[in-house]
Amino acid sequence: MPEFKIVISDPRAKADSPVLRVKVKGDENIEYGEEEKSQRKLPVCKANPKLIEKLGAEHNIITVRIRKEEKKIKHTCRVIADNDVPADEVRVSLEWLGEAAGVEEAEGEVFRAKAWQITLGDPDASQLVGLKIGDRFDGALVGLPGYQLEIRGGSDNSGFPMLPSIPGPVKKRALLSGPPGFHPREKGERRRKTVRGNTISHDIVQVNTMIVYPSRK
Repeated sequence: MPEFKIVISDPRAKADSPVLRVKVKGDENIEYGEEEKSQRKLPVCKANPKLIEKLGAEHNIITVRIRKEEKKIKHTCRVIADNDVPADEVRVSLEWLGEAAGVEEAEGEVFRAKAWQITLGDPDASQLVGLKIGDRFDGALVGLPGYQLEIRGGSDNSGFPMLPSIPGPVKKRALLSGPPGFHPREKGERRRKTVRGNTISHDIVQVNTMIVYPSRK
């Protein structure tokens, strides 16, 4: 049975999107179970509606970032509006915060999520088998009803990338002059690399996608 890691990119979450400083507090009432830990389901967090509006979190998906020594710890979650949470605060799972940073609260920052990952198992994963790079599927499969996701690439269980120009669910060695699959160090450099075709098969483990928005007039 297929199982895919679906990486979802949000093209409207720009580099200049607001990044707001907040206090990150652990909440023992926010669940962080096996589905969240295995990324089959996005964790939940809570924030004031005013903060969510400032972030422009269109899908109510945000990234909380805190620092521990030299490391940056990120937590992407589905935010629930809660008027009881102060406008400069975000509540996350107390269990997650304890495991990730060893604290019950921390200083941090929050922004609209630019990308996140969901693990998709059967029977939903089977709907993607046979689709090609450039094809679209219903975002409801990964919690984004009303939107389409466009397949932009992927990789197999050995890390070999899918290549748009190679038809079918095949694995072969191809002469490459650029990504995906090869990043030349010199101008004109070419290398023969193992790559996958443009079609999703049971050997693919990661599928890269992008949210498709209606054209703005």
